[in-house]
Formats: sequence, C-alpha cells, structure tokens
Amino acid sequence: MKEIIIDERSGLWYELRGEQYFPCVTAPESPRIGIWGERRRRYLREHQRLLYDTMRFSGQLNAHLEEIDRAAEEMLSRLVEQMASKQGITEKLKAEHQMEWVQKMNAIQSSAKEIVYNDLIYA
Repeated sequence: MKEIIIDERSGLWYELRGEQYFPCVTAPESPRIGIWGERRRRYLREHQRLLYDTMRFSGQLNAHLEEIDRAAEEMLSRLVEQMASKQGITEKLKAEHQMEWVQKMNAIQSSAKEIVYNDLIYA
C-alpha cells in the first residue's frame, strides 16, 4: 500500500517509497508547435537573443510560438485562396491544364510564404 501526503502550503503531494517520500510531479503537457513556430523560435534564438531568453525564462515562449504557428497557418491559407481567386486560377484550369495550374499555385505558395515570413516570423 502506498502512502501519500499532501503539502497544503505548496499543493504538492508526496508518495512513500521504501522509507523516503518522493514528490509526485508530472511534466507539463508539451506544446503543439508546428513548422512556423519552429522557424520563429530559430529566428528569435539567432537574431533576437535577448527577447528569446526573456520569453523563455518568463514561461511565455511556448505560448508565443503556438500563437505564431496558428496565425501563420491561417494567414498562409487565406493568402493562397485570395491570390488564386485574383489570378483566376480555378478548378476548370486544374482539370484542363494541370501543369499550368501547378506552376501558378507553386508561385502563389512561394509568394504567400514570403509574406508570412516578413509579417510574422521575422517581425
């Protein structure tokens, strides 16, 4: 039978193992940071070291990276959709001239990624 003691001051609980009590701690849930968040992390670490360290030590870095990742994904999909509609790229073009559609969509993707980099990642 395991004996557990709860420290009311700290909120920690301890489990008896043999003759010693050990704190029962769990690791915090790992954040869901995608490719855009990782790119932002790398930029901050290499070019904005003071900001990176400040955010890291205050515990704000992971939340910031998650927010950047989410915002970048939304911005990228919105830009691609808007640019494709302005250039008249349709499903009809995709069905009739696949290679032309692929070329135009790749160009749009590249342009949209550059905008995301400049507005969110390197800001």
